[in-house]
Amino acid sequence: MTHFLVLVLYLAAFLFWLSTLITGGRSRQSLPAWTTAVGVAVHVAALARFTLIYGELPLVGLGPSLSMLALLTGVGLAAALALREGGRVGIVLLPLAFILQATALLAGIRPSGIALDFRGGWFILHAGLGLAGIVGVSLAGAAGWLYLAQFRELKEKRMGRLFHFLPPLVTLDRLGQVGSRMGFVLLTLSLVLGWAWTVRFRGTFGQDTAQMWWGLFSWLIMLSAIVARGLGEGPAERRSAVANSLAFLLIAAGYVLLRLSARPGAGFL
Repeated sequence: MTHFLVLVLYLAAFLFWLSTLITGGRSRQSLPAWTTAVGVAVHVAALARFTLIYGELPLVGLGPSLSMLALLTGVGLAAALALREGGRVGIVLLPLAFILQATALLAGIRPSGIALDFRGGWFILHAGLGLAGIVGVSLAGAAGWLYLAQFRELKEKRMGRLFHFLPPLVTLDRLGQVGSRMGFVLLTLSLVLGWAWTVRFRGTFGQDTAQMWWGLFSWLIMLSAIVARGLGEGPAERRSAVANSLAFLLIAAGYVLLRLSARPGAGFL
């Protein structure tokens, strides 16, 4: 029931942002911001209850791990509120959090029952850093899409509702940089911890697992997105926005392929 309430709160926060977009203006963001904050708080309580009842963190299994990813997306959005008007990326991130939580509910937020060799502190850090890194990727992608939309509004001199709703380009660019760099650093740490464990206890780099290849693919994509900012012609900010947007789509597509090819009951990471 609590997990469903989280779903309702994320949907309500998105509808509040959508209402702000439709009616125009940049001033009314307290209601969607507070609704997002309440949703995140309820989500934290729900997953804390899961941990207390079942004695495991929600990091394994499709349902629990997607719910955790939805929570971290909400946390990332709440952090974006620290930047002036940065919380308006919620128009993109809240539907993502809603889809993740809805999918988690459909899959079932319950103990995985999977016996893992990779467990304890190693696994918690590896999985937690990896999930947080993906949230950075999502934040960068959302900021990139909105940057391109606002850039087009300015280029075509259409000062309509979308222009007045979206944050300034400098804010979106800053969010994109923070998200991409945070995602890259956290994915790097997650990969290093995973490799450290497999080398120590198995004598390999885990090259026989699809998860490792997806993680490496995601890392290379984010590295390319960061490098793209300094290469090519035209405004570096626009190149970065395009690169971050494409990076999110490629990493998401890679994850979908990973899940489709995974054996039934396989863990998230």
